[in-house]
Amino acid sequence: MQAELTEMLRRRGFLWPSFEIYGGVSGFYDFGPLGSLLRDNIIKKWKDLYIREEGYLQLETPTLVPFEVLKASGHVDHFTDLMGECRSCGESFRMSELMKEKGIEIEGIPKEEVEKLVKEKGIRCQRCGGELVLSDFNIMFSTSIGPGSSKRAGFMRPETAQQIFIAFRRLFRYARGKLPLGVVTVGKGYRNEISPRQGVIRLREFTMAEAEVFFDPENPRPPEFQKVENEKLRLLRANGETVEITAGEAVRNGMVCNEMMAYQLSLAKRFLLSLGLREDLRFREQKPGERAHYSSETWDLEVLTQQFGWVEVAGIAYRTDYDLSRHSSFSGVDLTVTVDGRKFFPHVLEPSFGIDRILYCVLEHSYTSDGRRQLLKLKPDLAPIQVGVFPLMPKEGLPQKAQEIYQVLRKHFSVMYDESGSIGRRYLRADEIGVPYCVTVDYQTLQDGSVTIRDRDTKRQVRVHRELIQVLSGLLSGELKFEDAGTPFSSKEEEKEEREECEDENSERVRSRV
Repeated sequence: MQAELTEMLRRRGFLWPSFEIYGGVSGFYDFGPLGSLLRDNIIKKWKDLYIREEGYLQLETPTLVPFEVLKASGHVDHFTDLMGECRSCGESFRMSELMKEKGIEIEGIPKEEVEKLVKEKGIRCQRCGGELVLSDFNIMFSTSIGPGSSKRAGFMRPETAQQIFIAFRRLFRYARGKLPLGVVTVGKGYRNEISPRQGVIRLREFTMAEAEVFFDPENPRPPEFQKVENEKLRLLRANGETVEITAGEAVRNGMVCNEMMAYQLSLAKRFLLSLGLREDLRFREQKPGERAHYSSETWDLEVLTQQFGWVEVAGIAYRTDYDLSRHSSFSGVDLTVTVDGRKFFPHVLEPSFGIDRILYCVLEHSYTSDGRRQLLKLKPDLAPIQVGVFPLMPKEGLPQKAQEIYQVLRKHFSVMYDESGSIGRRYLRADEIGVPYCVTVDYQTLQDGSVTIRDRDTKRQVRVHRELIQVLSGLLSGELKFEDAGTPFSSKEEEKEEREECEDENSERVRSRV
C-alpha cells in the first residue's frame, strides 16, 4: 500500500521532492497544487476551532528572530539533538533515530551514557562502518540581520511561540486584562535536522500551528471545562502504563497537571478526529529527560501510521511562567500582570501542531485501494477539489452545457472540469484525488436541466432536478444525506465502462512500476 500511496501522491500533485532537477535536498518538500489546497483546508479547520469556536486571538510575526530573543528563551543553549559523526566518511546521524533502529531507546539519557551504549552495542556508521563521535548539535539555522558592521546575529525561528510572549503586554491590554487568554499563530518553523529520512514527517522547513494559553496558576480551570470533562483520553504514561480515562478523572487522579492541560488534550483530540482520522491515536507522556528546557509536563499526541508507526503530530506542553519571566529578566520590561490585587507572571499551556505531519496522516488514513481503484476517502470539507463537472461525452453540446455549470459552481466550491477520456476513467481520476461528488451532464440535461451526482465512496448516483448549488452545499456540509439529494440513477453503460477502466488503469500502474 505504501508504495502505491507514495507513487500516487507524486503523480497527482500532492507532494514532490524540492529542488528535484538538482538532485533534491533531504528535509525539503514541495506541496503541489492538490497538497497546497489540502494543507490550507487543514489550517482552516484548525483556525475554526481555536479562533472561531474557542475565541483565541491571532498574531502573525516575522520568521527571523534576533539572537537576544532566543538566548533569553534558552534555545541558544538547549535546543540541541545528539549527533553521531563518522570519523571515516563524515556521515552524520541523529542518534535517537539510529539507536531506535537498533531497538535501543535513548531519549532523556545523558550523552556520556549514550557513548557507553554505542561502544557496548557496537553501533557504527551505517554507511561505511566507521567509528562515531558524539556531540550536541544546535539545530537552529543561524543567519545575520542587516549589512556590514551594523548587522545583528539572528536565527530562523525554530518555533512560533516566542514572538507571542514578547507581544504579551499588548495582547493582554487588547483582551482587556482578562485571563485565561489564548493566542494562536500559524506559520513556518525551521530546524536544521541532522539526518531527515522520513519524508514530510521530518522536515527542515515546516508549517506549525501553535496556541499559547495564558492563565492564572491559582485558577487553571477553563470556563468551559465541563464540556470536555467526560471526554475519553488514551494516555501512555511515562512509566509505560496505558490507561483510558476521562479528562476529569485524569485531573482528579493526578495523571495530568491541571484542568487546563486536560482541556487542551481534549481539544487536540477533537481536532484530529474532525479531520477524519481513525481513533488510532494516543497521548504519550514525555519522560523528564525528554522534555524541552521550558516544560514541566509534556504530552505528545501520536497517530498510528502503517509506514512510520506511531507519529507525533502535536505536543501539549506546560511551559509554566518560564518564558515570560525569562524575557522580563533579559529585556528589563515587566511582563507581570495584576489581577484581583495579585501580581504574578501568568502560566502558559501550549498546544503545538505539525501541520505537515498531520497532512500525511490524513492522506494515509483516507487512502483505500481495492486492487481495482485507488481513492482518498477525504472528508468533504477537507478535499482539495470538492466537485467534479464532466460532460458524459465531449460532443453534441454536452461540453458547452458542462462548462456553463462549471463556471457557476466554481464561484461557490473548489471545482474541476474534465472531458478527457471516457467517463469511467474520469471518475477514477476524481476518486484518486478525493473528489467527494461528480456532476455529470448527459443528454437529459439538455432536455430538462437535470444532472446526475455521483458519490465517491459508494459510486452510487442520483439525478437532481432542483437547485444544484443548494444540493451540493448540503452534501458537502453533511446536512443532506446522499439518498435524499435526488432520485436514484443507474447507467449500466457507465458501470461497465468504469469496471473496464479500473482494470486498464490498474494494468497501466503495474506496467509503469515494472
